[in-house]
Amino acid sequence: MDLNGKRVLVTGGAGFLGSHICELLTDEGADPIIPRRVDYDLTEQMAVRRLIETKRPDVVLHLAAEVGGIGANRANPGRYFYANAAMGIHVIEESRRAGVEKLVQVGTVCAYPKFTPVPFKEDDLWNGYPEETNAPYGIAKKSLLVMLQAYREQYDFNGIFVLPVNLYGPRDNFDLESSHVIPALIRKFVTAQEAGDTHVEVWGTGSASREFLYVEDAARAILLATQRYDGPEPVNVGTHHEITIRDLVMLIAGLTGFTGEVRWDTSKPDGQPRRMLDITRAKEYFGFEAEVDLEEGLRRTIAWWREQSSR
Repeated sequence: MDLNGKRVLVTGGAGFLGSHICELLTDEGADPIIPRRVDYDLTEQMAVRRLIETKRPDVVLHLAAEVGGIGANRANPGRYFYANAAMGIHVIEESRRAGVEKLVQVGTVCAYPKFTPVPFKEDDLWNGYPEETNAPYGIAKKSLLVMLQAYREQYDFNGIFVLPVNLYGPRDNFDLESSHVIPALIRKFVTAQEAGDTHVEVWGTGSASREFLYVEDAARAILLATQRYDGPEPVNVGTHHEITIRDLVMLIAGLTGFTGEVRWDTSKPDGQPRRMLDITRAKEYFGFEAEVDLEEGLRRTIAWWREQSSR
């Protein structure tokens, strides 16, 4: 798909991932349309219908989500299920009704079963129940894959589903109440280093592992999928490298210059034991490979946060 001149509706376009994608779309000659939440509540079908009918997009990238780390997921299981399922269902249905050429649905690694064999292969998505703390969010997103496959079969609607691993980078959410692990750790360690604190408290045991994808790589992957992929199968997007939370904490501590003690609060959950994706399909189907390694990505993110927090 040549995006030059296309009207591309990007739900969540003002957010973390969406803002990076909109910059790439502009570079491709597309016209990114970014709906404001105050104007369009995507959990309400008529609001979504009004959005699609008013903006008349050729392509829809559905990135909008209500999401957070382990603590936020535990506090909002009902809200996260409803909001993410409702938004996706309405956006997909109203896009179909309006004759949108293509829809890209961004899923989540949280959709995978808790004990998925590593590396996670897309065919393993249905082989068990997700990790309990984020299951409502993960299942809500996974249901949209089923919807897209059903709509392709019945209506010949061109909707694709991509599954990014945990993202991080500049413009991420650094609110300690709702952020994911990397921005939370960066904020904690930068604050402690600047204040001269003697220790930092971290959740869990540090034994769980995660894979992290720099946001600019993720944006490029979604752009490539939009341009080059038209199939029904879900596609993982990641780096194929994992790191334990303990090693991640030590790496961030070192990069921020913190030299004090790290205290582990083992009463808090670790979440899913391991996460690392098989990324064969992404390379084969639309030629994506990550370019920014974790240490370089963390350096850029720490520098961005120091600049923001000093304002």
